[in-house]
Amino acid sequence: MVFVTEPGEQEELLRLHLRSHHFHIPHTELLPMKLQFVLAALTLIFPLLPFHSLITADLNSDRQALLDFAAAVPHGRRLNWNPNAPVCTSWIGISCNLNETRIIAIHLPGVGLSGPIPANSIGKLDALRVLSLRSNDLNGNLPSDIPSIPSLQYLNLQHNNFSGVIPASLSPHLSILDFSFNSFTGNIPFTIQNLTRLTELSLQNNVLSGVIPNLNLPRLTLLNLSYNMLNGSIPHSLWKFPNSSFVGNSLLCGPPLNYCHTFSSSPSPSPAYLPNPPTTIYQIQNESSNVKLGTGAIIAFAIGGTAVLSLLVLTLFLCCLKRKDSEGSGLLKGKAFSGGKNENPKDFGSGVQEAEKNKLVFFEGFSCNFDLEDLLRASAEVLGKGSYGTAYKAVLEDGTAVVVKRIKEVGVGKREFEQEVEVVGRVSKHPNVVPLRAYYYSKDEKLLVYDYVSAGSLSALLHGNRGAGSTPLDWDSRVKICLGTARGIAHIHSEGGVKFTHGNIKSSNVLLSQDLDGCTSDFGLTPIMNFPAAMSRSRGYRAPEVIETRKTTQKSDVYSFGVLLLEMLTGKAPLQTMGHEDVVDLPRWVQSVVREEWTAEVFDVELIRYQNVEEEMVQMLQIALACVAKVPDSRPNMDEVVRMIEEIRQSELKNWPSSEENQPDTSVHTM
Repeated sequence: MVFVTEPGEQEELLRLHLRSHHFHIPHTELLPMKLQFVLAALTLIFPLLPFHSLITADLNSDRQALLDFAAAVPHGRRLNWNPNAPVCTSWIGISCNLNETRIIAIHLPGVGLSGPIPANSIGKLDALRVLSLRSNDLNGNLPSDIPSIPSLQYLNLQHNNFSGVIPASLSPHLSILDFSFNSFTGNIPFTIQNLTRLTELSLQNNVLSGVIPNLNLPRLTLLNLSYNMLNGSIPHSLWKFPNSSFVGNSLLCGPPLNYCHTFSSSPSPSPAYLPNPPTTIYQIQNESSNVKLGTGAIIAFAIGGTAVLSLLVLTLFLCCLKRKDSEGSGLLKGKAFSGGKNENPKDFGSGVQEAEKNKLVFFEGFSCNFDLEDLLRASAEVLGKGSYGTAYKAVLEDGTAVVVKRIKEVGVGKREFEQEVEVVGRVSKHPNVVPLRAYYYSKDEKLLVYDYVSAGSLSALLHGNRGAGSTPLDWDSRVKICLGTARGIAHIHSEGGVKFTHGNIKSSNVLLSQDLDGCTSDFGLTPIMNFPAAMSRSRGYRAPEVIETRKTTQKSDVYSFGVLLLEMLTGKAPLQTMGHEDVVDLPRWVQSVVREEWTAEVFDVELIRYQNVEEEMVQMLQIALACVAKVPDSRPNMDEVVRMIEEIRQSELKNWPSSEENQPDTSVHTM
């Protein structure tokens, strides 16, 4: 702790502190002023040493509590909670206060935690404000020392399998309490009535019973008690909440549900609200009349009531079947994405099944602070359509941006899909590969979650920076991008195995970091896709044998990369685009120009403006032509391609002229 005082106050504070600790203060006239101050400062420091030790002990205590928790609770993905690493800056899911003396937040949704939480572990973190362990497989009783942490404000334990009663001891600072989709039993604690700061209470889909407490909480804006076994009447203070907050409790009545009926014939000062038995729906009562019905009338009423009841039960049964079929289709509310100008950017999860919302699968080593529920409610925008589906940029509540690819035309089942995607996730750990972070699979929806790369694609930089006033991509940047891309593809080939391929190399799948390092993306999915639909958008990059056999190989990847190099050198897209004069078969066009010894006509006019790069351009052209050889065995492998580009870059850096010499030659006229 640091106190800031005015210069005149410093000496007096020191004197007061020393006197409070019974230290002798020498007279100022006996010691020089400088010596007095040093002596006093030293005397002040020693009593503060225990306070510093207390701070360290608090953080050490928090660290040990988390280590005890991790040791007792199995987790599917290894947490990087290294006891020797700094807790506040390197532990996954852990946040500390500003001076890094206490742990204040734990975010571990969907990390594969299973089993019960031991007492005296997380409950020891007495400075904790946020605890999110949702979407795991935790079970057993919830230790009472967790919800009673005095500083706790947000407690999210939904989508687990906790059982037993909800602890009655709750932090008075709680703002959000979410225990939904568990197996809690017993009554709703009446102590919730004391949580005056509570804004959201979610207890739906448990096995809670008993009456609802009178939750007259001024800040409560979201309440969900649906699908439990609650009974009695809904308190008047909760009538403002919608019907959906209480549905699924067959013995619950009162607004906004059906009104309760009184069964007491004698007057009472306060009406007793009790659930209405089903048979009372068909009873004809006249409480003002004491006329007794005859036996025949009673029999007639009984038969009629039974017939009506049977018809109603049959109708309800058919409605339930229809509703089940509707839910089985796995569509959330909202229109499914249909493409075109009417695309709704929020609909990338329109086929996510409600029952599987917590099944977003993360790959090991990824520090995830979100789950599928967060992803589906994130703000989103359409980035574009690719060979495998539509890509969306999703911005989560904490500002994190990810790319969600909604893939279509999948031609395999769940097991094959998961096996292939697991390989993609493992292989994508490389600086020049855009990592796959997570995936979701259901019958109606397949989602892939990637890192968001903000600098755009090679395609956008090559073909989007044309015209007056634009800044074209210079030669050095193009070589750097292609070298990074080649390294990424070579890594994919070496780590994935001899049969593992990228399968979708093109300039729009080369994404760029802020430093213009090329990163390859959208790879490894060809084996699980329906070939004709997936390949139609990238035919200009396909090797001849792939068009015939519909099978990609590492040699066909080399061909596609060769087309990419030609695109970089010529500035021309390999596919014909409406409104442009792009060539259809870029390798064939380049080969025909080279045969006629018009090599200079091949290169992008933007590159010719730069001096002293002609030799490197010709060398890169030779590499590209070797890659697009018609016979697969005549093509180099990607490791050899990387080595050849590195040699060009090294000689280029060695012989590169000064910045003044390397300015564009304005005397060259553009076409």
